Amino acid sequence: MLNDIKNDAHTRMGKSIDSLKHDLTRIRTGRASTSLVDHIKVPYYGADMPLSQVASVSLADARTIIITPWEKNMVAPIEKALMASDIGITPTTAGTVIRLNMPALTEERRRELAKHVGHEGENAKIAIRNVRRDALQQVKDLLKEKLITEDDESRVDDEIQKLTDRAVKDVDAVCKAKEEELMAL
Repeated sequence: MLNDIKNDAHTRMGKSIDSLKHDLTRIRTGRASTSLVDHIKVPYYGADMPLSQVASVSLADARTIIITPWEKNMVAPIEKALMASDIGITPTTAGTVIRLNMPALTEERRRELAKHVGHEGENAKIAIRNVRRDALQQVKDLLKEKLITEDDESRVDDEIQKLTDRAVKDVDAVCKAKEEELMAL
């Protein structure tokens, strides 16, 4: 029962860290990455489809993403979806191939992105603390129902706090690594 609570908290904290890592892959670091366009949806015969399902997405070099639609008539909708997206890059079309050229990041933009990374890290820490709060509440409920002793509650509270501290350190490490990657020229 107590192990279930700890395992659930550990799993949910891990998911928060994984979510942070996934969110940080969308922050561009001056290098091209196909993950920058993963979240873009394109209208395809009345339904919004992920870009990867209507075109091939590849890298030409370190600063260029190439998008090749499966069908010729999809070039304009893909271009429109890219323009409307939050990536901030203007697509260049040559026939049926769409190119996204990544401009070099300015120092000011790097600092802005580093602040955004810090903000995302703080959101992940909040999620982890919410998981801790839920787990501690479940333990308190078990104590109220007299299913566990106060010693058990104290021991599990300490273990949950250690899990939380470890997860927060992991979040800090992920954010620090991303900030260093952003600030590297």
